[in-house]
Amino acid sequence: MSPLISYAALAGAIVFEVAGSSMLMKTEQFTRPVPTLIMCVLFGASLYCLSVALKTLPLGIAYAIWGGLGIVLTATVSVVIFRQTLDIAAYIGIAMIVGGVLIMNLISKSASH
Repeated sequence: MSPLISYAALAGAIVFEVAGSSMLMKTEQFTRPVPTLIMCVLFGASLYCLSVALKTLPLGIAYAIWGGLGIVLTATVSVVIFRQTLDIAAYIGIAMIVGGVLIMNLISKSASH
């Protein structure tokens, strides 16, 4: 499988995970069946796409990107769509996550891409 397909699958995994996390609020602690079902389908699609990406991407790299971008995008959705606020410590933490993912992908020699 080409790296382009692997990264496309990883991008799909991230989008599905962020959508699933966003739907989690709408489930109201799993008391609403339709949002709960949608959330489960989205998380399932995310994990499937992640498994496709793992055919060629190293687990550590793929998971760092999936988790890191998932956190950043979910925090963005929470601010933009759900009108929640983040304080400076949250923004610093998010910046540290992004920095860690960048270091792992651009500088680290521990895993080949």
